[in-house]
Amino acid sequence: MIWSSKFKLSSGLAAALLLAACGKQESPSDKPAGPPKAAAAAAPVQKQLNGEVVMDPAAPELKQMTVEEIRDLPVPVDEVTVTARIQANPHSVGHAVVPVPGRITRVLARLGDSVTKGQPLVSIESPAVSEAEAAFVQSEAMLRQAEIAQSKADADLARLTDLFEHQAVAQKEVLSAKTTSGLTKASVDQARGAREQARRRLELLGLKPGEFQQQVVVHAPISGKVMEVSVVEGEFRNEINTPLVTITDLSRVWVTSEVPESKIRLFHVGGIAHLDLIAYPDETFHAKVTRIADAVDPETRTLKVNAELENTGGKLRPDMFGSLRYSTGETPAPWIPETAVVRRNGIDLIFVERAPGRFAAVPVELGKPIHGGFPVGKGAKAGDRIVTKGSVYLKAAL
Repeated sequence: MIWSSKFKLSSGLAAALLLAACGKQESPSDKPAGPPKAAAAAAPVQKQLNGEVVMDPAAPELKQMTVEEIRDLPVPVDEVTVTARIQANPHSVGHAVVPVPGRITRVLARLGDSVTKGQPLVSIESPAVSEAEAAFVQSEAMLRQAEIAQSKADADLARLTDLFEHQAVAQKEVLSAKTTSGLTKASVDQARGAREQARRRLELLGLKPGEFQQQVVVHAPISGKVMEVSVVEGEFRNEINTPLVTITDLSRVWVTSEVPESKIRLFHVGGIAHLDLIAYPDETFHAKVTRIADAVDPETRTLKVNAELENTGGKLRPDMFGSLRYSTGETPAPWIPETAVVRRNGIDLIFVERAPGRFAAVPVELGKPIHGGFPVGKGAKAGDRIVTKGSVYLKAAL
């Protein structure tokens, strides 16, 4: 009985303690009305149920973003882009060659020099010069002798004619004098021709008639840049066909490209192509198509297309690489910069501003890159305000 009383007392004490503990728990009315003020603040970037992304007006990310209107730009209707290479115009390449065998006494041009047409490049000492000078002197002497002989023959003819009129000589003597006069006249004409030939020979060598111990000077055939010098002073040159100096006029250059057979219809002579070079990534050049090959390369199935353009300032140099773009025409289309596009799950998206601080992720269909951006086929139109800088902050909320 005693044990039973103690058990009942212990059970009652436990129940009392349990009720006391329950009484100390917070009732719903005692709970705080809401989270602490700091926790209640809105997150900088939130995604709403309708798919829009909302930014807190005080978010620093919002200040780093740029929102601009989409505008229409002319974009190609049908376009092809091919690899291109700058080349010197083959019709503007000149070679200075040695006109006669001889020893090089001076080289007046250096690699990379800019020269003008007629500028001295190389001087040569040659035995052929002495021969040419002697030939001219000899032709002068022969002409004088022929002229003296003609003068004597003409005088004899005049004297005999006068005597014949007075019946002092026979007619056959007059006829003989006429024949002699005609022969001497032919000799004079022949001597003059020989002298002219000798003088012309000196002029072709750039020498002056009547002077001795002259040197041949090779002049620049065209104006341009010295691209190659293959001669040194003191060297003896016997081969007159080997160029001493090569000069290229780079004021206009060619652009060569290999166009696929399937795209050649887009090109026509006189059309304008757009050239983008690796050396000048932020600049576009414009070239005029001058020639389209008459035959297809059987191995590559391409046709060579040449275009020509001005090389103002000499920026374009042979063997520069880039790409040549050609199109049949242009049409206005919405254009967005490359920085406005984000890619998520293989889909191109842009963020369109619905209201200040509210942006909707919109899928877009992009065309070929142009002007540092893309034409938009579907998903956006001119006048839409889109995020062009800072889209990464919004992408994180998707």
